[in-house]
Amino acid sequence: MQQFVQQLINGVSIGSIYALIALGYTMVYGIINLINFAHGEVLMVGAYVGFAVTTTLGLGFFPSLLISMVICALLGMGIEKVAYKPIRNSSRIAALITAISVSLFLQYGMMFFVKAETRIFPDVLPRHNIILFNGNVVLDSRNIYIIAITILLMVALQYIVHRTKVGKAMRAVSQDRDAAQLMGININKTISYTFAIGSALAGAAGVLVGVYYNSINPLMGATPGLKAFIAAVIGGIGIIPGAVFGGFFLGIIETFVSAMGYSLYKDAVAFAILILVLIVKPRGLLGKNIKEKV
Repeated sequence: MQQFVQQLINGVSIGSIYALIALGYTMVYGIINLINFAHGEVLMVGAYVGFAVTTTLGLGFFPSLLISMVICALLGMGIEKVAYKPIRNSSRIAALITAISVSLFLQYGMMFFVKAETRIFPDVLPRHNIILFNGNVVLDSRNIYIIAITILLMVALQYIVHRTKVGKAMRAVSQDRDAAQLMGININKTISYTFAIGSALAGAAGVLVGVYYNSINPLMGATPGLKAFIAAVIGGIGIIPGAVFGGFFLGIIETFVSAMGYSLYKDAVAFAILILVLIVKPRGLLGKNIKEKV
């Protein structure tokens, strides 16, 4: 039982990071039906911004988190304006190639400026262990911070989506873009806000990844980005609760697979679950089947 609780805590910590990244995927897809494969690289930029702020300016964890979110929000809006807006009405293959190109540009652009070596992320969070079950379960304080920050950001996102004008505009555009435009909603601004919010969450996830693993590198966004995409599809891409569910679900599954001694196969298990979900329920576990009229 104690081992189960320990691995569950670890799985929720990793899953919360996946959930934050998956929210960016699902928000962008829900608005313009685009898979933003550069999203993982926005996470990487956020991690490097947090690293620079803490090492150069000497600021703590929360200021670096906020600055990373702001910088990544601006980066997301810039990517949308420069790369995605011109091909918004093009074919899906054009959008896919553009997203992969932006991803590679960010990876190797960052590698050009900061070099390829791995850097040690500063220990900006107080580290102490909380002992539970007579020492059989050790709860790292970093896990508490990661889970608490993730929940706080998710609550803030839910408030924005359901209680603000921007959120109402985003929901209207996701349901019917033409009708929303006829009702006076600025489509371009709404899409920019969507990219900004999703990218800000990715920036926060980048700092959390740096804190959790204590290392960053220019290629660090590829694997978490891909895992978060899997999580979004498993939960139901385009659905915010689905992204959250998929992130936690995938994190917990990966942790238990590693705990059983099969850590080399955890990625294969993630893709196997993805294939199984796509076969059984193509719209995701929380998605609904939509009938289209001919």
